[in-house]
Amino acid sequence: MTLLSIEHLTKAFDGVQAVDAVSFDLEAGQLLALIGPNGAGKSTCFNMINGQLKPSSGAIRLNGRDIAGMRPRDIWRLGVGRTFQIAATFNSMTVLENVQMALLSHERRVFSFFGRVASWKQDEALALLDLVGMAAHAQRSCAVLAYGDVKRVELAIALANSPKLLLMDEPTAGMAPQERNALMALTAQLAKERDIGVLFTEHSMDVVFSHADKLIVLARGKLIAQGDADTVRRDPRVREVYLGTGASFAPRAVLSADLSAGESA
Repeated sequence: MTLLSIEHLTKAFDGVQAVDAVSFDLEAGQLLALIGPNGAGKSTCFNMINGQLKPSSGAIRLNGRDIAGMRPRDIWRLGVGRTFQIAATFNSMTVLENVQMALLSHERRVFSFFGRVASWKQDEALALLDLVGMAAHAQRSCAVLAYGDVKRVELAIALANSPKLLLMDEPTAGMAPQERNALMALTAQLAKERDIGVLFTEHSMDVVFSHADKLIVLARGKLIAQGDADTVRRDPRVREVYLGTGASFAPRAVLSADLSAGESA
């Protein structure tokens, strides 16, 4: 079942096409990786889907409903969760309180937080923390957590609105290889069990090739390839972008190394 349908999505800044007529679909329960070099338009695409940017043209359909131009909080309440490249939690609060805040927001009860709220939705928050392996840390301050654990808390927060669609912007950035693969394996498991569509960006090609069901590749705002890992890995345009025969794309050595690592995996 098609969950998210992107149709000719375009965003221009002062005449520069950051995203240029991009179209793709995401199925429920599927992990779809959005990859490309720096400046390809990945974050712009994410920010339009999430409501932080209004498209210049095109449609963003969630279960058939066009959500293009809606406010982020309204899109959140329709069942779209998001994690960010730099994990964002309230360091002055406990792990449990961070998840409770997300549950309060989803039910439009943020201002009730200043009342008697310590036990409000506690069981539900603990259940979400248990899903991501963080229930034992519920009473710890987020300020003292290792970065990999903060990423898991952020995932629990993103699940607080029982999302149909989960947007993950470089979910494994700053994590060690073992932590990266553990987090994405957990995400894949949750996606299948809960029928969540996951769209994620990622620079680590070992993560992409190991966990994505399908890949789409952007370069200079245009979609240049899509398909499964083998199809994309062998596409000559993708090799040009990542491996350096096309100077206009300013390939990065780290991306070349990651792509080669993915081929040997």
